[in-house]
Amino acid sequence: MLTRYSCLLLLLSICPGLFAQDRLKTMPGYERYTKVTKESVGAFKSGALSVTWVDDGAALEFRKNGKRYLFDIIAGKASEINATNQPPTSQAGQSPGRRRQPGRAGTAGERPARGRQFTSAVSPDEKYRAVYRDNNLWLTCLTNKEEIEITEDGSDAARVKYGSATWVYGEELDQNTAMWWSGDSQKIAFYRFDESQVQDYHVVMDHTRIQTRLDSEAYPKAGTTNPLVEVLIYDVAAGKTTKVDVRSGENFADATVGHYVYGISWTADSKELLFHRTNRRQNILELCAADPATGAVRVILREEWPTGWVENSPPMQFLADGKRFLWISERTGWRNIYLYSLEGRLLKQLTAHAFEVANIVDVDEEGKQLFYTARSGDNPLKFQLHRVSLDGTGERRLTDPAFHHSVQISPDRLHFVDIAQDHDTPPTTLLRAIDGRLVATLAESDLQKFRKLGLKTVELLEFKAADGVTDLYGVLHFPSNFRPYKKYPLLVSVYAGPATGGASETFTTPSSLTEYGFLYATFDSRSANGRGKQFLDSIYEKLGTVEIDDQAAGVKSLWPRRYIDKKRVGIFGTSYGGTASAMCLMRYPEVFQAACASAGVMDMRNYDTIYTERYMWLPQENKAAYDAAAVISHVGTMKGRLMLYFGTADDNVHPANTLQLVQALQRAGKSFELQVGPDQGHAGLGRERMMEFFIENLVMK
Repeated sequence: MLTRYSCLLLLLSICPGLFAQDRLKTMPGYERYTKVTKESVGAFKSGALSVTWVDDGAALEFRKNGKRYLFDIIAGKASEINATNQPPTSQAGQSPGRRRQPGRAGTAGERPARGRQFTSAVSPDEKYRAVYRDNNLWLTCLTNKEEIEITEDGSDAARVKYGSATWVYGEELDQNTAMWWSGDSQKIAFYRFDESQVQDYHVVMDHTRIQTRLDSEAYPKAGTTNPLVEVLIYDVAAGKTTKVDVRSGENFADATVGHYVYGISWTADSKELLFHRTNRRQNILELCAADPATGAVRVILREEWPTGWVENSPPMQFLADGKRFLWISERTGWRNIYLYSLEGRLLKQLTAHAFEVANIVDVDEEGKQLFYTARSGDNPLKFQLHRVSLDGTGERRLTDPAFHHSVQISPDRLHFVDIAQDHDTPPTTLLRAIDGRLVATLAESDLQKFRKLGLKTVELLEFKAADGVTDLYGVLHFPSNFRPYKKYPLLVSVYAGPATGGASETFTTPSSLTEYGFLYATFDSRSANGRGKQFLDSIYEKLGTVEIDDQAAGVKSLWPRRYIDKKRVGIFGTSYGGTASAMCLMRYPEVFQAACASAGVMDMRNYDTIYTERYMWLPQENKAAYDAAAVISHVGTMKGRLMLYFGTADDNVHPANTLQLVQALQRAGKSFELQVGPDQGHAGLGRERMMEFFIENLVMK
C-alpha cells in the first residue's frame, strides 16, 4: 500500500486528464490555471547535476544546458566535450546497500507484476536456468537442454508451490524472486509455500469486455491464517534437496501461528544461506544463517522492540572479506550503524547518535573510513554527510546543516559531489574535498523565469501535533497571484501512512493546483519517518486516530492566518491517503469540508496480514482499535462533501473497501459522489475530475 504512492503521482503528472469530465473548463480558475501552467514550462532550471566520475576520480563528466563537460579537478576547470576530446572510460562510484545476490533473476527487460516474483533465475556460471513451472521448480542445463524436475508435489489442487512466493510476500516484503543461486553455482535455494489454509480473494476483471474473468489470489486478511513458508536448498552435483529449519527457536517453532522468512541471500563463500525472519507480530527480527548440507540454522543477531514493530529489512552491507558486515539498527530508539562478524559478534558500534542515520554511502576499507548520511541538519528533514572511522572514532559531519544534501563520493575518496538545497533554495551542485572544503561550484539553478512569472517558493511550516507537545512539519504552496488580504480555500494532499512524511527539504516548485485559486498544503503526522522509534510508537495500534488528529492539527495551525478560509478546506489522497482523506472528513467535520478519497482501506480488517498486523496486531485481540480505525465506523459524523474512487481491477486494496463504505453511507442517509475506474488497478482519480469536485464544493457553493 505504501510503495505505490510515487507511481500514482507519476501517473497523474503524465496523464492529468485521466478520468476527466468536461465541466472544468467552465469553472472559476480554469483559464488562469491553463495559462500559468503553460507559461511555467521550463521556468525552473535545476542546478542538480548527474555526474560520472572519470579516471578514478581525477575528473568528472556531466551534462549542463544540453552540452557535455569534463571537469578536471587538478586544473580546476571544466571544458566542453566534443568528438575529438572524448574522456577516458568512465567509472561510477560505488553503490551503497546490501551485497548483490549472485545469479540473475529473470531475463533482460523482464519485470514481475506487483506482488509477484521472477519465474526463472540463471546460475552465475550461466550453465543452468531454474524455472518455476506448474507450481514446481525445474532445472534446465543451458548446454544440452536437459531438464530436471527438482520438486514434484506442487499443484494448484494442493495449493502448494515451489520457486514462487505468495502474493503478500512480494507486496509487503519486497520478494521479487523466490529462488537464489549460490555464488559458486553449486546450489540453489528456493521457497515452498503451502497456501491450503489461506482463503482466496476474487477480483472480477475485464468488466468492459463481453465476458468477465476472475483473478483469484491467496490473500491473507488481517487475523486470518498465513501461508506456511519453507526454504529448501538443492545441491546440483549431489542431486539432493535439503530443508532449512526455518522454525528453530522459541519464537518461530509454532507453524500454526505463522512467521515470515525473507531477505534471502548466500554468503560470499557460498557456505551458508542467510535470511531474515520475524515473528507474526513483527516485533522480533533475527538474521539467520543455514548450513546447506544439514539445514541447521543459527542466529547471527536479533533485534526486538517492545512497544511497536522492528524494521523488517535493516540496511546491511558486507565488507570485502565477506565475513564482516555493517548493520543499521534502531535498538537504541535511533537508527545507528554497527559492525558485526558473520559469527554474530558485535565488533563495534560505529555511531551513537540521538538522531537518525539515513543510509550508508561508501566504505573505504583501505582508509578505514565509513561515509553515511544522517538527519543531523538544523531540522530532521535535512540529510548530512558524515564520516567515521571503522573503529568508531573520529566521527564528523562534512556538510552544512542549513541545507539538505545528496552526495556522491569519488572512487579515490578524495572528493565528493554535493547537491545542496532546501525547501525554498534551489539545488546547487558543488565539488568538495573529502573533508568538506569547497573546491568548485559546478552548477547553480536558474530562477529568472520562475521569478518573472511571479511563482512563489513554498513555505516550510512548523506546528505542534495534536498532543500539543511534538514538533511536526508541513509545506504550504501559494498561487502566483497570491494576495495576503484575500481569503483562499485550502487543499491538503495527504498520505500519512506509517514511516512516511508530508514535508521535505528538497526544493519544491508550487503545485499547479494553486493556480485554480487555492492554497495547497502537506503535513507530517506522528507517523512520519526519520524521527526515531519512540516517535513512531505513538501510532502503534492507533492507526486512524493519531495520524488523523495530526492532519487536523496541521490545518488548525493555519487558522490564525487571515488569508486562510477555514470554512473551505478540502483533502485528497490515494491508498493510505484515501483512507486518511475519508477519515479526516468523518472525524473532523469542523476542519474539513470536502474530501476526495481514492482506493483507500476503509476497514483495516480488509487488508493483508503482514502490513496490517505490523501496526495493529490481530483484530481478534485489538477489536476496539480496529473499530476506531475503520472509516465505516464514523459515517454518522460526516457533514461535508465526499468523493470516492476505486478501480474495479484493484488487487491490492480491493473494491470491497469502497463498496462497504458506500453501503454504510447509504444506510446512514449520507450524500456522496462515486467515481469508478472500470478495469483500473490501484491508482487514484484524475486531477481534472478531482478539481471539478473541489471547485464545485469549495468555490462555487
